[in-house]
Amino acid sequence: MLLKTFTIHYNDILNYFNHRSTNASAESFNAKIKKFRSNFRGVRDRAFFLFRLQNIFA
Repeated sequence: MLLKTFTIHYNDILNYFNHRSTNASAESFNAKIKKFRSNFRGVRDRAFFLFRLQNIFA
């Protein structure tokens, strides 16, 4: 199981050690969007939702 996981993610693992970069910022941004969506649940105007999303996180 561990070998299969390592084989699948080999390039990502090497990328971390070569460049010290992860996808943590993307994961954090996704979490912020999820929280934002839960706060604005029930908003029917998609344009308004995207406008607010852009103003808060851009």
